[in-house]
Amino acid sequence: MPHLPTEIEHILTVWFPVVFMLGRTQVAVMGNCSNTLGIPPGKGPHQVGCADLMVDHTVQGSFFRLYYPCEPSPSSEKPCWIPSQEYFDGLADFMKINRSFAERIFNYLYGSYRIPAFWEAPFKSNGKYPLVIFSHGLGAFRTLYSAICAELASRGFVVASVEHRDESGSATFYFKENSQMQQQAHQADTKNSKPVQENLEKVWMYYRALKPGEEEFSLRNNQVQQRANECIRALKILDEINSGKSVTNVLQSEFDWSSLKNSLDLCKTAVMGHSFGGATVIETLCKELTFKCGVALDTWMVPLKEEIFPNVKQPILFINSEKFQWAGNIIRMRKLDSASIQRKMITIRGTVHQSFPDFTFLTGNWIGKVLKLKGDIDPHLAMDLSNKASLAFLQRHLSLDKDFNQWDPLIDGKDENLIPGTNIHVPSSSM
Repeated sequence: MPHLPTEIEHILTVWFPVVFMLGRTQVAVMGNCSNTLGIPPGKGPHQVGCADLMVDHTVQGSFFRLYYPCEPSPSSEKPCWIPSQEYFDGLADFMKINRSFAERIFNYLYGSYRIPAFWEAPFKSNGKYPLVIFSHGLGAFRTLYSAICAELASRGFVVASVEHRDESGSATFYFKENSQMQQQAHQADTKNSKPVQENLEKVWMYYRALKPGEEEFSLRNNQVQQRANECIRALKILDEINSGKSVTNVLQSEFDWSSLKNSLDLCKTAVMGHSFGGATVIETLCKELTFKCGVALDTWMVPLKEEIFPNVKQPILFINSEKFQWAGNIIRMRKLDSASIQRKMITIRGTVHQSFPDFTFLTGNWIGKVLKLKGDIDPHLAMDLSNKASLAFLQRHLSLDKDFNQWDPLIDGKDENLIPGTNIHVPSSSM
């Protein structure tokens, strides 16, 4: 049975010895010097902007990156994919490797990449947009799924990518009050992570590994419940903004959050996530009926209590990779099957668990396969299939007036690169 942290730790055991032995010349071939690598932009008719919102500076507050349709803005830049050095440190901790060594490698390979969205570009007012709340996977953070989020925003969605504070991500931060703080203390902060108040001191929170003898389910179930609450909190904050209430951003920002007033159709809200974020989708649907449906990408079902399954009343689309899933995990997904509520499952041929985060686009082909960041299928094709199936499902269950229904066959696995249901043999007796 695959165990999720072990699956990702495989990257560690192969990655750094390989990179170290390759030498600088060959690293360049698979790194930033390759013209073929980069996060793909959205394919829809809208340009995409992004901005960060932190409400309440404490650890109990809410933090997310918003992707949205934007007006053309020649002065807007595209932000760095990895927001600051501390996220490299968090990835190193998560992978159990030396920080200073990892920083140099991560910086060289990924330090210059930018996400396909314009930083704090003006919001494009054009009726009411449907809303998607996105939940990242174990060891990730708010920027690592920018290809998916930007694609949805380019198609006319507003997407809030939550950065979870349950100690399941590689890194995140909040602030604490410190009356002794002086202005120079924030000089090292990037311009999009400085607090408005000078007396706030940044506190970093990193991934918490299992302690010796600790039961994993207890930790992960507590985390998935917190994650669901954080998704719901993001929804409620955006509801307040949409209703015209003033919301204070802890972070320095030039984005006009009041421009979102009356621009969100909160009757058309969905939740989406990858891996641990897929489990968060299910937990969130159980807790909050405002979400009309969910899209769960290669879901890791371990954190969930099965007793909540009957309380999940909304449609769910499971999009799985070919290489990650195992019988026990699929059996738990199938326990959510319903005769009256649409539950769909498809599997993308040639994909691996890391075919959904942005890493799959930023690593050369053969190294990507060694590190399980790429599968046998072209990552752009795999992402295209996943995004189009998601869009078709969202149109169906959010009652959108779009043309995404042209991709309805994908929901049923009707494509040469898709498998209806799963490639995993599940004994009928186990169901």
